[in-house]
Amino acid sequence: MTTHFITAEIDLQEAPVKLHQEIEAQLKKQGEPLRWAIAKIDKEKQTARVEAIVTKNS
Repeated sequence: MTTHFITAEIDLQEAPVKLHQEIEAQLKKQGEPLRWAIAKIDKEKQTARVEAIVTKNS
């Protein structure tokens, strides 16, 4: 098992619950998320930059 630092750009959602679900779904495409944080919000593009640590099976 290895850990990786990744970033993802997520479209902002109207409801916080939907944003959380979208972030989790996008991160699971890269591996199993250990932790993540919203690092930046771009109001013009209506996106959030997420930084995360994920694990992947070797």
